[in-house]
Amino acid sequence: MGNNGDLESRGSTKSTGGAPPAGGPPPAYYTSPVYAEEKQWTSWLVPMIVVANVAMFIVVMIVNDCPKNHNSSLEGDCVARFLGRVSFQPLKENPLFGPSSNTLEKLGALERNKVVDDHQAWRLVSCIWLHAGVVHLLANMLSLVFIGIRLEQQFGFIRVGMLYMLAGIGGSILSGLFITSNISVGASGALFGLLGAMLSELLTNWTIYANKAAALFTLVIIILVNLAVGMLPHVDNFAHIGGFLSGFLLGFVLLIRPQFSWQERHNLPAHARGKSKFTVYQYAFWLVYGGTSDAFQGRKWQRSLQLVPLFKLCSYFEMAV
Repeated sequence: MGNNGDLESRGSTKSTGGAPPAGGPPPAYYTSPVYAEEKQWTSWLVPMIVVANVAMFIVVMIVNDCPKNHNSSLEGDCVARFLGRVSFQPLKENPLFGPSSNTLEKLGALERNKVVDDHQAWRLVSCIWLHAGVVHLLANMLSLVFIGIRLEQQFGFIRVGMLYMLAGIGGSILSGLFITSNISVGASGALFGLLGAMLSELLTNWTIYANKAAALFTLVIIILVNLAVGMLPHVDNFAHIGGFLSGFLLGFVLLIRPQFSWQERHNLPAHARGKSKFTVYQYAFWLVYGGTSDAFQGRKWQRSLQLVPLFKLCSYFEMAV
C-alpha cells in the first residue's frame, strides 16, 4: 500500500507453485488419481487482471505528468524524464518509481476521511487497482500470476474472481479502520486473500492430499514470511491481515471438493460408496456462512453495521483510549 507523502508498497506474496501441465503426470500432493486428473480450467481471468492493473498504472502515470505538475527546483528532477508524461516522481518523494500521492488520492486511493465524511465507499474497490510504483506493481503482479493461475485452473474463474475482489475489499476495510492519516493503494489484500483461501482449501480437502504435513508446513511458512514483511516500515499489514482473513473464511465455502467415495460412487462397491457428497464439517461451514448472510438481510439493525458507522465507531474508540 502507499502512504501520503511517503509511499509504501504492500508486501508481495511468494509462489506456491503452478498447476502441472495438461497431460503430465498426476501431482504428487493428491492421494487419488480422480482429483489429480480432473479437468483443468483455462486461466484467462488472472491474466486479464494483470493487464488491467498494468493499463491502470499507465493511465495513472499519464495523469500524473511529472514534468508539468512537479516543481523540480524544490524537490529535484523527475526520474526517467525522457519518458515524458509517464516519467516518475523524484525518488525522495516516491522511491518505488511511481506517481505522487496527490495523483493516487485523486484517482481513488483509500483515504478514511473521504470514505467516512464524503461517503466515497467506491474507494474500497478502486484502491485495489492502483499501485504506488513500478516496484509495487511488479511485486504484486508476479505474485498474482504464480498464485492465481494455479487456483483458477483448479477452481475456475468465477470462484477465484469472487475471492480476489471480496478479499481485496476485506483488506481495504481493515486498513481503513486502522490507518487514519495516510492513503493506501495496492492489490496485496486480494493476494493475501488467495493465500488464505489456499490454506482453508488445504484444511477442507485434507483427505485428498498425499503429503499433508509438508503441504501445510510450506503454506504456513509462506504466509508467515509475508506477514513478517508487513512489519517493515511503510508497509500496511492491516490490509494483508484483512485480506487473508477474508480469503481464509471464503475458501471454506468456495473451494471445497466432493468426497472421493461420492464422486466415484458408480465405480465402487456398494459398501464403499459415500452416502453424502460432502463431509459434516463442510456442510457446517455452509450453514454458518448462510446463516450469517441471512442475518444481514432485512434486519432493522443492519444500518448500524454498515461501513461508515463502523469507521466512526472506531474513531470513538480511539478517542476513548
